[in-house]
Amino acid sequence: MKTTGGTDDQKRRAGERAAELVEDGDVVGLGTGSTAAYAIRAIGRRVADGLDVRGVPTSFDSRALARESGIPLRSLEETGEIDLAIDGADQIDTALHAIKGGGAAHAREKIVDAAADRFVVVADPSKAVETLDRAVPVEVLPDAHTAVERDVAALGGEPALRRAERKDGPVVTDNGNLVLDCEFGPIDDPNALAAALSGVPGVVEHGLFVDLVDAAYVGTDDGVDVRRRDR
Repeated sequence: MKTTGGTDDQKRRAGERAAELVEDGDVVGLGTGSTAAYAIRAIGRRVADGLDVRGVPTSFDSRALARESGIPLRSLEETGEIDLAIDGADQIDTALHAIKGGGAAHAREKIVDAAADRFVVVADPSKAVETLDRAVPVEVLPDAHTAVERDVAALGGEPALRRAERKDGPVVTDNGNLVLDCEFGPIDDPNALAAALSGVPGVVEHGLFVDLVDAAYVGTDDGVDVRRRDR
């Protein structure tokens, strides 16, 4: 369920602009996805020029790309604190609430992004919307997925087990769990839905990132639109 849309240039502008926020000595959360990848590569180029940073990856893919880019890595347990997290989003609304999880890494992403002093989303214009309306990815314990499906349906959602591509069976997360993609239509109250999903037994984490994003860097055809959350 990885999202598509936007151009490579739009994504590159967003990722590289956000990478400019990284300062010497920072611990940086390294997000997952095609736009975050541009930020990781840009940070790697700055490391090659002498920038002293440590990266905390959010997924197998971000870890591999960070290593390839020459960024020294640490776990969240080793660092304790994160100065800045840069991550992508599948959708982000005008209040900077986001849906993530197209790459099935949202549980680790949320842990890292929530631990950061600042969390910046990088995105192309196709991800920016007035109201969130994509399916919400929900990571669930394998033995609980049918029970969670019933509870999601009771909340008004339409859950579907995410199937793997180029292999038989479902998608399995880096944590060894399954993913339900849950359609709710337009989400007028992300806070309420996030709280309801968090209360469902068997849910490890959901892809609603509510009141976490500090700024969004949206790449355009000729620059970057910077949006900051009102506090």
